[in-house]
Amino acid sequence: MNLFKQNVTYYYDEEFGTYNYSTTHPMKPLRVAITDDLVGHYGLKQYMNCIDQSFVQTYIKRVDEDVLTQFHSYEYIDLIKIITPENKCQYEDQLYRFNFMEDCPVLDRLFDFCLCQTSGSVGAACVIADQKSNIAINWSGGLHHAKQSEASGFCYVNDCVLGILELLKTYQRVLYVDIDIHHGDGVEEAFYLTDRVMTCSFHKFKEYFPGTGHIDDVGHDKGKYYAVNFPLNEGLNDDSIQYIFKPVIDKIMENFRPDVVMLQGGTDSLSGDRLGCFNLSIKGHGTCIEYLKKFNVPIIMVGGGGYTLRNVPRCWTYETSIALNVPIQDNIPDESDYKVYFGPEYKLHLPISNMEEQNSKDYLEKNMQI
Repeated sequence: MNLFKQNVTYYYDEEFGTYNYSTTHPMKPLRVAITDDLVGHYGLKQYMNCIDQSFVQTYIKRVDEDVLTQFHSYEYIDLIKIITPENKCQYEDQLYRFNFMEDCPVLDRLFDFCLCQTSGSVGAACVIADQKSNIAINWSGGLHHAKQSEASGFCYVNDCVLGILELLKTYQRVLYVDIDIHHGDGVEEAFYLTDRVMTCSFHKFKEYFPGTGHIDDVGHDKGKYYAVNFPLNEGLNDDSIQYIFKPVIDKIMENFRPDVVMLQGGTDSLSGDRLGCFNLSIKGHGTCIEYLKKFNVPIIMVGGGGYTLRNVPRCWTYETSIALNVPIQDNIPDESDYKVYFGPEYKLHLPISNMEEQNSKDYLEKNMQI
């Protein structure tokens, strides 16, 4: 039986929206559940192979602690397996050592949460490697800050790295592109010494988390010149992202010639994000996936940051439609279970703010070097 009849595979597990950092924490897994609701009510699922965690585990690949420890340390994963909000006081030293601080609290069912995210990205990598689809989507993934033995920036397990490691079993060269407002430090660090993975991050720099991603950080040893960083100032708008994204990607595609691309599509680079300071529209954000598609290279699309709850689903639903080449209406579907979140406009696309663009053409051209 052919379970993969469509060109795009879409991962979502219903359990994901039930996880909770805390009522006051800016990271809301619910945003992925709302995205899935919109994707469904816009009628997009009929055009995709829709899979969940159970499907990945049963038909694609068993994602367990053995998969997680292909990148993360055994001691770190062992702690994630046993830690709970109820027993965390018994593990204060380990929690401090592995950076479980205010940004990365101890979640209920933390290990299950990590497996749910990772199953999507590793499953997507397997689907691409087996040539069952040309595009695979996991909006619950994109946790790009997690390190080998450290939680960081709301991220516990780095599904991006684990997905790329799976791709490297089949492909010689993988390109990772990151348009989250924060530097993709965990992914860059993981592949800083190799020439088989090129990382390319467009991010806010100067006095901004995680404080890495200088333009002179280009990789080391065999990986020298295989890390590309484009540090940006506040107010990045649609014209500016298009001005830099296309020539940078053109040069990477010409020189690196990747076999497959992973795009981390964090939406905290959108106008009006609760933690962000860029000024991209949803259409402007979406131009990045539109452009990558033109190279006819397989693509994995993962999520990432995004902290204005009503805007994250807008963007990822729109970008799902781009992946499918299926236009969708601007009006939020009346049938959506979460329609109240999108008022008073009830539109998919919203105007950007009047934030000043602090990235001059001279500044952008100066940094446009690989």
